[in-house]
Parts: sequence; structure tokens; C-alpha cells
Amino acid sequence: MELSVILCTYNRCHNLKPCLAALARQEGVDGVAWEVVVVDNNSTDATRATVESIAAEGPIRIRYTFEGEQGLSAARNRGIQEAAGRYLCFIDDDIEVTPGWLAALYHCFQDFRCDAVGGPIHLHPPRPLPTWIRPDMQGFLGFRDLGAEQRRLDGRHEFPFGGNMAFDRRVVERIGLFDTELGRKGEGRCREELFKGEETDYFLRLAAAGGTIYYAPGALVFHQVLEHQLHKRFFRALHYNAGILSARRDPERYPRTVAGVPLFLLRQLLRAALRYGWLVARHGPSHAFRQQMNVGYFVGRVVGYARQQREAG
Repeated sequence: MELSVILCTYNRCHNLKPCLAALARQEGVDGVAWEVVVVDNNSTDATRATVESIAAEGPIRIRYTFEGEQGLSAARNRGIQEAAGRYLCFIDDDIEVTPGWLAALYHCFQDFRCDAVGGPIHLHPPRPLPTWIRPDMQGFLGFRDLGAEQRRLDGRHEFPFGGNMAFDRRVVERIGLFDTELGRKGEGRCREELFKGEETDYFLRLAAAGGTIYYAPGALVFHQVLEHQLHKRFFRALHYNAGILSARRDPERYPRTVAGVPLFLLRQLLRAALRYGWLVARHGPSHAFRQQMNVGYFVGRVVGYARQQREAG
């Protein structure tokens, strides 16, 4: 088996039919053995029945498996363990692939003998976004486009996003599985479910191990933008949680702290807050929202260090 497409899902059985139908329309992979592994991450809806019905009727090989530990990282790890393919290609249940997606990933692996490949992710359906979502913020909705040229990525500053990434199985043998302490849990609608960072962590580990990562522009997918993702609280939660994770994973021990919080961080928070106030006064709240997200990140870091202090003592 050359390719395994790992599709992780939670309580979105209504998304599975168009998602799997798009996979069934793949072109350019005749003669290449491939499969789809659907990982049901503890769903309570009709996910299993939906997958089994589509598998019985469809033209491609689809296998259903269940992962009871809640969390996208746990689901992806289950998919890796169940998959038979050499190349492990990941999408989410809110992704629809284009007909040349799988072939583009496969040929990139073949041409460059690389460890990982990713492609562009465009938002779907196309629609006007709120004015406070500036172009540089669309990545928080899953958008990723690194241009029209196939090229190598460093894995530190540029790397694929989780809705469209693939690995040679040797990567798992080299650096292990996804960190289950990271990653979205459940539907990702509330702050407690929106801890991410598992993909960034994985690519950083791969880059540190000397892995080669490529960008394949032909491997285009479309990501469904959900209504709850178009609210400011979603963006705030992402950054607040990113700050908590940054503090939690910081190995340094700082000599000058207040209640476990490094003094330099309090100064950074103050500067960020003052800049936010200046931008609000100068340009208005919508223009300043990106800076408000930065303030939320620093608040999250403060909370993270303070929690560590309480837990330690």
C-alpha cells in the first residue's frame, strides 16, 4: 500500500459525504494502491453508519476505526497505527480535496524522496470576511498558500498546516507520534477545546531531526469556514491558549519573578496593552484587534506561568 489518507472526524457526519466524494474523484493515481482511514474520535452522531454506508457504495477503499481518547492528536495517532500505507496523508472533516491532490503529494514524495509534503489550503465557500479579519489573519481560519512554486520548507518558519499535510512513515519511526497534550479537542468551539500547536510541534521536531519538507502547490484543498470561527472570541481563545502553552512548555527558570511570572513578561504585557490602547484611539477597535490578540497571548503566558507556580508549590 503506497498511500493512506487519514481523515479524523468528530460529530460531523454531515461533512463526510462531500469530503469522501471529493476523495473518490482523485485523478492521476491509477495503478497506485491507496486507502482512506476514517478515525471516529468518540462521535455521538451517525458517523459510523455514515462511513460504513459510503464505504459499501463507493469506488474507493474506506476503513472505519474508533478512537475514544478525545483530541485531534490522539485521533491522528490512531490513524497512523491503523494505516497500511507508506505515505500518510492527513485531512480534516471540513476539508474537500481537489482532483489532483493525492497525485501531487505522491509525485512530490517520489521526485524529492522527502520526509513530508504539504499543499495550499483555500477558504470555502468564498465570501466576504468581517473587516476586522485582515489578510494576514486568515491563517487562523486555516488558510495557507505559499505560492505557485514547488520548493523546500525549513519546518521552523514555514511548514504545512494540518488540514493538508503528509509524511513518509519513516518520520514516525524517527520522531514518534503527535503530542496528545497538544491539539484541538472536541468541536473546538470554546476556549478549553482550542489548544493547538501539535502540527507546529511535529514539524519543529522533524526539522530538528534533519527532515526534509516540501511544498506542493498542486495539492490544493478547500477548508470550510464555520460560523463560530468568524467571531472575535475564537481568535482571542486561540491566542490566549497559545500563551498558556508557551509558558507550559518553557524549560527556562527565571531568577526574577512575581508569583511565578517573569518580570520581563509583565513589561511585555504592559507595552502590548499600551500599544493596543494607542491603536484603538488612533484607528478604532477593528484596526486594533490584531494587537488585542497579541495582548491575549501575553495574558495567557502570565496565566500559564502563574499556574505552574501554584501547581509546583
